Amino acid sequence: MMTFEAFAQSGYLAYTLSASSRNDLLHHFKPKYPEVKCKHVTVKFPAKSDEELPPAAHEARVIGYEDSGDGIEAVVIEINGSTKRPDGKLFHITLSFDPSKGKKPFHSNELVNKKFTHVSPITIHLTPAFIRHGQD
Repeated sequence: MMTFEAFAQSGYLAYTLSASSRNDLLHHFKPKYPEVKCKHVTVKFPAKSDEELPPAAHEARVIGYEDSGDGIEAVVIEINGSTKRPDGKLFHITLSFDPSKGKKPFHSNELVNKKFTHVSPITIHLTPAFIRHGQD
């Protein structure tokens, strides 16, 4: 069982989306579900606060989109020429989800790793970060 201290120091490594990039994405991909996220790209979960941050995102762009049709939508991200996280899953941003249909942001992992539709690339600006539980 995790102690409170361990939980307080845990979270995930990510890239946070700049405010202007977030606005651009939400303008381009109008959210279809009531809970809008569109804040970060997870790199590693779980992670500890003292772990090394991900490398700088010199080039980041949206290259795909997918909507489940039943409560979750996300975009696929290419960072520094790769779409793959260290765990082999795809880099992505959860755009929106519908909790009344049992959806949570983590469902976007399964969605985009099954399939996605390629879109014309959209450049975005990302910053490496550690995000504590509950601060996303």
